[in-house]
Amino acid sequence: MGETADFLLLTFTSLFALINPLGILPPYLSLTDEFTPSQKRAIARKGVITAFVILIGFSLTGQFIFAFFGISVDSLRIVGGIILFFIGYEMMQARFNRPRHDDESPVEYASDIAITPLAIPIISGPDAIATAIVLSESAPSPVAWVGFACVIALILIITWSGLISAERIMNILGDNGNKVLMRIMGLLVMVIAVEFFFAGLTPKVQQMLMLN
Repeated sequence: MGETADFLLLTFTSLFALINPLGILPPYLSLTDEFTPSQKRAIARKGVITAFVILIGFSLTGQFIFAFFGISVDSLRIVGGIILFFIGYEMMQARFNRPRHDDESPVEYASDIAITPLAIPIISGPDAIATAIVLSESAPSPVAWVGFACVIALILIITWSGLISAERIMNILGDNGNKVLMRIMGLLVMVIAVEFFFAGLTPKVQQMLMLN
């Protein structure tokens, strides 16, 4: 029982820090700026549900998918780092919006941003996915694995609560405070992106040097 409790505590602290429910508020508000409150709630709900499916799906099949396609977590870190870097750059400009295509309806646009970039990589980023895969493999028992899935659900419920309250939180800060926070978070996202990129690139370079 103690081993399971330790595992679940490790799961919560690790994934909570990586998902960072507070840190995703500025990009979420910027993404949904043109939508009505009900549309924003729908985007938040779909984004969180999609993130849950992604994390659980990779936890169940990640090792198999990586082996089947011959890819690695390091490659995921590199690509995720590049994507997050551009997200952080947009936030540094106090703006963050996915371009909308001319033939794309508002419903389609809302659905798209709920999946990308909100669900992935903002909520379920490459390191959150990689960590979920590793943790799921180390679950000490089937009961612990069920608890693992419940912990992910709990973190995402907290994330969803933050998203639907995002405007009230940002209203306390005001417009200038919101822009300052977005720039600060943008800088942090860019730093995290660089860490992701080099965390994935370093093993690749080491492999190439060993081959030579």
